[in-house]
Amino acid sequence: MTFNIPTLLTLFRIFLIPIMVIVFYLPFEHARMWCTLIFLLASITDWFDGYLARKLNLQTAFGAFLDPVADKLMVVVILVLVVQADPTIYVAIPAAIIIGREVTVASLREWMAELGQRSLIKVSAWGKYKTGFQMFSILCLLYQASLVGIPVRLLGLISIYIASALTIWSMWQYIKIAWPQFKNN
Repeated sequence: MTFNIPTLLTLFRIFLIPIMVIVFYLPFEHARMWCTLIFLLASITDWFDGYLARKLNLQTAFGAFLDPVADKLMVVVILVLVVQADPTIYVAIPAAIIIGREVTVASLREWMAELGQRSLIKVSAWGKYKTGFQMFSILCLLYQASLVGIPVRLLGLISIYIASALTIWSMWQYIKIAWPQFKNN
């Protein structure tokens, strides 16, 4: 196992998950803002670890395994916090869709890897768009307060629904690619 800069950034992102949970529940006025900033930092490290791995040719099998695990852990934990803090159907349904997709696609990738077809299920442009809207929506839903008159919670709700639609679309694309394997096995 190689610990290069991209892998260390991914491990740092995993380390930040319990920190975000603790900060989220701290009983002081700006806890949500600090949690949002930590989530933003974690999201930035997600972009940087992939960029550096490709740019510096530091891609490893361990890093390829760990990066999506870190992403999914971070998103699922934070979405659970967001739903717990705002337990409305408007937040719970898209969060459930996103979490369900993460579990489904991870399982699909694992199954395809067992069949020796993992390379067919690689990250698509739709998945990247989904991730962008998803991260923006989580930032907004974590922060919630209006920012210089901008209704941040409303932006978060709109974005999480866009992310949910892209989530369903990207999941369908992955299932479509894997469909021949379903029929053959």
